[in-house]
Amino acid sequence: MAKVNVHDAKTHLSRLLERAHAGEEIIIAKGGKPFARLGPLRSPVARKPGLLSGKVDRKFFEPLPDAELAAWEK
Repeated sequence: MAKVNVHDAKTHLSRLLERAHAGEEIIIAKGGKPFARLGPLRSPVARKPGLLSGKVDRKFFEPLPDAELAAWEK
């Protein structure tokens, strides 16, 4: 994991982005202390609809009781 100060990060941002895209994690330091992390984004997980079986009955669409609603709003 590389550590780069803010000035160098500004100067070489394009290079740092390429390194991060390649999988490297880079710590950007401010005043010698770690301040931010630059790293690769994870690929989104592909989701396929319809994998669960079963049916939703009418009760699913009924309003929740007041006690249940209150618990969700805490």
